[in-house]
Amino acid sequence: MQLNLHRLWIFMTVVECGGFSAAAQKLYLSQPSVSHQVRQLEQALRATLIDRSGARIRLTPEGEVMLEYAKRVFLLADEAVAAIRQVSGLQTGKLVAGGTTTVGTYLLPPLLAAFRERHPGIEIGIHVGNGQQVERGLVDGEIGVAVLAGQPSAPQLVSEPILQDRLVVITQPGHSLSSRDTAEPSELAGELFLLREPGSSTRELQEQAMETWGLDRSTEIWGPETIKQAVAAGLGVSLVSEHCVEQELADGRLAAVEVTPAPKPRPIVLAHRRDRLLGPAEQAFIAMLRTVRTWPRLRSVS
Repeated sequence: MQLNLHRLWIFMTVVECGGFSAAAQKLYLSQPSVSHQVRQLEQALRATLIDRSGARIRLTPEGEVMLEYAKRVFLLADEAVAAIRQVSGLQTGKLVAGGTTTVGTYLLPPLLAAFRERHPGIEIGIHVGNGQQVERGLVDGEIGVAVLAGQPSAPQLVSEPILQDRLVVITQPGHSLSSRDTAEPSELAGELFLLREPGSSTRELQEQAMETWGLDRSTEIWGPETIKQAVAAGLGVSLVSEHCVEQELADGRLAAVEVTPAPKPRPIVLAHRRDRLLGPAEQAFIAMLRTVRTWPRLRSVS
């Protein structure tokens, strides 16, 4: 049996879009045509891939298996393109780098700007999300290489440390602790602790710090920028990367205090799929990452 790649791509698009109508719009096809192509794929496989009985589509067990293999098929196709581009070196191509929220916001942009100065023919993209989202992008092949705060957990990924990141407690200017360099955990008792969203590597360290310091009042805030605004407005205190608040601390919009025992620095690592054939741009970017000695400034990048 020959597998029709066009039908396989349509099937993946239906799953990605969550329905036949949305997939039809994305593919510029009619809904009946999309439905027909998926049905033809199912008939060729002699298996039902999508359960259409409910209000929303759901993958069958066979569909789950097919989706995983389909991702690998198209990832292999991308790798074939990358292998061909090895011949042309770094004159053309594309680099999509992923980064967890703090890293992707405060480290990747200047790094990629420096990379583009060296290789102006390379098209640059940034994929930013929390730790779970970036790992999924690497595993699914949407991202070739990523820089993450903390070690990835997916077994398909290989990683290596490049930097470290220290976390600090931030408060509103004028807070009773804002003029202090250090504080005891008991002095934070009663404060509302602002936590990042689930899936964030910062969230894990925040929860560990709360447990170590004996704090029990918290609320959830999505994203570092929102947390900074909330702390500046006096909603509570939080634990964030020192690089995330560098500018706000410098101009007095926020204050920082070191609470003992302080959280251990977390590693900043580069990661990619262990079985992925990296393209010339990805290889060159990884080589540049390995020369970085300080964060966020790039004076030491050779």
